[in-house]
Amino acid sequence: MSTPQCPHVSGRRGSNEPDQHGINDGSGVECVDHSYSKVDKDGKAVTRDESLTEILISKGVQEVNLISAIVSLGEATTHIAALLQNYVDHSYAGTQNSSGDEQLHLDIDCDNACFHAIRDAGVFITAASEETPEETDVSTPSMGKEDGPWYSVGFDPLDGSSIIDANFSVGSIFGIWPGKGLLGRTGREQVSSVVSLYGPRTTLIIALPSKSRGDVKTDITFEVTLVKDRSHWEVSREEIVLKPAKKVFAPGNLRATNDNPKYDALVKHWIQERYTLRYTGGMVPDVYHMFAKSGGVFSNVSSEKARAKLRLLYEVAAMGLLVECAGGVTTHEFEDTSVLDLVIDDLDRRLGVCFGSKDEVQTYKQFMFSK
Repeated sequence: MSTPQCPHVSGRRGSNEPDQHGINDGSGVECVDHSYSKVDKDGKAVTRDESLTEILISKGVQEVNLISAIVSLGEATTHIAALLQNYVDHSYAGTQNSSGDEQLHLDIDCDNACFHAIRDAGVFITAASEETPEETDVSTPSMGKEDGPWYSVGFDPLDGSSIIDANFSVGSIFGIWPGKGLLGRTGREQVSSVVSLYGPRTTLIIALPSKSRGDVKTDITFEVTLVKDRSHWEVSREEIVLKPAKKVFAPGNLRATNDNPKYDALVKHWIQERYTLRYTGGMVPDVYHMFAKSGGVFSNVSSEKARAKLRLLYEVAAMGLLVECAGGVTTHEFEDTSVLDLVIDDLDRRLGVCFGSKDEVQTYKQFMFSK
């Protein structure tokens, strides 16, 4: 499917935009001043590994390497939770990511924690992140001597940097693809996606399409919580299902209502219909709220003056799989197409989206796709 020609939203960078650049190298080297390794003392890492492995098996996952892949993201989450709890330095690294956001030193440490866990898993070939926006080889020498299957991962190590100073909940987003490479793939090809939420509790919400569940023929989204002093994962929601309708809304990029009349009309509709506003400015907590309340709608729409910032690879594809495996619907902001069917033709491809309950997304389409 060809990319719609709309200069202020999705697709490749314009000719006047700089090449994507990162602030990290994907080495996974732990910062001397900000350690997360203490959470692995006294055998806790083994206990976490075993508990999450048992949960995944109970959900129908039979492929050992896929289990190892997801477990490694649980380890990355645990390490980031430790970093966040002990981090008091909110200084900037003096660089920007590919969206132009000023980056904290914390962003780099979280990126390294993820790369460290991904490399240790021994099942990933390629990884790319918001802070290391290139296809990075994370394979190990032993992988060439074994059969696989192997995986690739695209991720945002710390979604919500701009709201962390207020001590709001933030998150991490991971999408897992089979085989080598991320360019040219679609979100539909993912074998799993994982989103971490760091708040009063540390939780993982995991999407497993039916193709990853062995003999089980249905998709599932479920939640686990880190308990017992970060030593154990427990199932906290056996299955998350989004109801067809729920009057809760999270309208992102509201500045676009100034010069996008359709979005302006939609937001006014939600207000006039007395929808409940639940919005923090962080994609993870705002979408996660829908999962906690079994419905709602999240939008992030662009305009000529308020451009799209969400990345298809690092954020949208993984979150889209979670929503659709929970029975929800996703769409590109101005084209009636699931975000899972969009091609990652640029690691930095950006777009606007709508996620949520089936009827709520249909209302979005009626407003935004009208002639």
